[in-house]
Amino acid sequence: MDLTGRVAIVTGAGRGLGFAYASALAAAGAAVVVNDADADAAADAVARIADSGGKAVAEPGAVGPTAVAERLVERAVAEYGRLDALVTNAGVLRDRMLWRMSDEEFDTVIEVHLRGTFTCVRAAVRHMREQGDGGRIVVVGSPAGQRGNIGQTNYSAAKAGIVAMARTWSMECAKANIMVNAVVPVAATAMTATMPAFAPHIEAYQQDGTPLPAWLRAGEGFGMPEDAAGLVVYLASAESDGVTGQAIGIGGDRLSLWTHPEETTVSYHGGGWSADAIATSWQSTVGRNPQTVGIPAPVPPA
Repeated sequence: MDLTGRVAIVTGAGRGLGFAYASALAAAGAAVVVNDADADAAADAVARIADSGGKAVAEPGAVGPTAVAERLVERAVAEYGRLDALVTNAGVLRDRMLWRMSDEEFDTVIEVHLRGTFTCVRAAVRHMREQGDGGRIVVVGSPAGQRGNIGQTNYSAAKAGIVAMARTWSMECAKANIMVNAVVPVAATAMTATMPAFAPHIEAYQQDGTPLPAWLRAGEGFGMPEDAAGLVVYLASAESDGVTGQAIGIGGDRLSLWTHPEETTVSYHGGGWSADAIATSWQSTVGRNPQTVGIPAPVPPA
């Protein structure tokens, strides 16, 4: 995949998945603006990309405010003359059960994930429309946003909202030939490395390169950050022209397409539905196949 001449911004790219995305884009030939709230992490990421022969500059700042988003686009254009792709990866966690979650914990996660995605995409799309030759927007969702997850009211809400925005933007940006897609990655990061089923395998990989077992890579679709980077490179490329409005899962050996929410069962009642009519028919009509919630727990082989 050749991205020579293309320019990309990756938020939250100082480490983990964001660094994997930025590194892969640079390896494919793109010039990358590396953003991270941690200025030292952003600078280190740029140095590592340069050491591998890539082209990148650091533009630190916590996403959310409009000024940060606009500064990222301005830096890309000032440094490299254009903007072709944006990957909104930046995120934070403030996990807490609903009844214990504070306003600040809720607002912080929404600010970075949801508002940060909105302001960065808005700034990028405004420039891409003026530029006049299309573009690529890749936003980052999560299985928690698709299915919910205990202790993650704020995170689940933000990630669900990000995918919903991507669907809307894919329609709004179609005439400008701007493709908008959501990536739903599952990978070993600081957010997942402590999970008991994953921790020993991640530790073994990091210590001596022991490959993750097949039940994780294929069965759970769980891999290392670099396993998710190929999808981002593809979605940033000309090869993905026409692919838009999709939520695409990636992790380990698994590539998947998430369904959009849709009605699964429909029932009709002449004159409308009273509470009594719903109670009488629920189990035999729309309630006979209730939808599941939550991320299935990983099950190691016996």
